Amino acid sequence: MILEYKGVNIFYTDHGQGEAIILLHGFLENHTIWNPFILDLAKKNRVVTLDLPGHGKSGCLGYIHTMEMMADVLKATLMYLKINKFQLIGHSMGGYIALAFLEAYPNYAQSITLVNSTSLDDSPEKKTNRDRAIVAVKHDYKTFIRIAISNLFNQKNKGKFKQEIDNITDEALKTPLQGIVAALEGMKIRKNRAEIIKSFNGKKMMIASKEDPVLSYNLLVEESKRANVQMVVFPDGHMSIIENKGLFLQQIMHFIEK
Repeated sequence: MILEYKGVNIFYTDHGQGEAIILLHGFLENHTIWNPFILDLAKKNRVVTLDLPGHGKSGCLGYIHTMEMMADVLKATLMYLKINKFQLIGHSMGGYIALAFLEAYPNYAQSITLVNSTSLDDSPEKKTNRDRAIVAVKHDYKTFIRIAISNLFNQKNKGKFKQEIDNITDEALKTPLQGIVAALEGMKIRKNRAEIIKSFNGKKMMIASKEDPVLSYNLLVEESKRANVQMVVFPDGHMSIIENKGLFLQQIMHFIEK
């Protein structure tokens, strides 16, 4: 389904009835990344996904898609759907946007789950890598996407999940160049929101992976302790929603129901 935001189409899905759960995808992903979980989650809940600006079927809103701007798009979507209370789950970049939403609109989310994500801002090294990624994707769009998606998985899982990697890559190749660059620019300049999650009074959980090639597992453990956040640990890579799909669903179902 489509709503219009500042002249741009924003795509969303809306399944089931009950307490609302909002699922935010990561960089180069779109709403389809959540398809394996919709049926189970929607048995007792209302489950909403959306294609974040510049991803999937949603249009681009500028050269830089800041986390704050994408949080505003989420707010507009929720108001359009008349959803005022919900549980918020974000994978990777989706987690950054979830935290930006908590800061801007503190009275809506009842819980937050960061899935292979962090409340910290980019280090100088990561900012440099974002700039390199922008150059790389402008130079060779398809090669950048294929390498970027593959590198999200635990090295030893790349053969096991070849079909899933191919499927995610095919979806990522639908992402316009402008959307990729805008997200990279936005992630590069995002704020440190460690205090936001620390001070959040609702339920909060972090899902981290020991072999995550994107985020340091040890730093995530330290972050969770500082913020007094429940930590769930999986054994594999950045794509725990694929690599540890069964465990992920089990943890999410337990968290949202308790």
